[in-house]
Amino acid sequence: MIPRAPSVNVLGTELEACSRDPVTGFFRDGHCNTCAQDTGSHTVCAVMTDEFLAFSKYVGNDLSTPRPEYQFQGLKSGDRWCLCAARFLQAHDEGCAPLVRLAATHARALEVVPMEVLALYSEDPAQGGAREG
Repeated sequence: MIPRAPSVNVLGTELEACSRDPVTGFFRDGHCNTCAQDTGSHTVCAVMTDEFLAFSKYVGNDLSTPRPEYQFQGLKSGDRWCLCAARFLQAHDEGCAPLVRLAATHARALEVVPMEVLALYSEDPAQGGAREG
């Protein structure tokens, strides 16, 4: 069994589920849990948008095309997904970062993305304020 990092979110509370439909996470347990083997740090619970999905495909990670051989149905706008923290930061830098569910974003994301940046994209305005598109 792979030892997991503690299930704590960026708010310092228990990590909440990101998505079970589609099922997400490094461990495919619906949470953005992580461990030392998760070198991509799949820790940011993001709400997919068409703009972000097009950006991700453009930079080489096609998340929208179904891959049945991996039991992957492909993502669409509105789906939640545990993104790599570096990809989220790259999308922020390019002006196309998706909204984030902070309660479901693992604290390890803070090793890559500053809390101030995550808070800009919070889907809950009370937790930092979703930016205007």
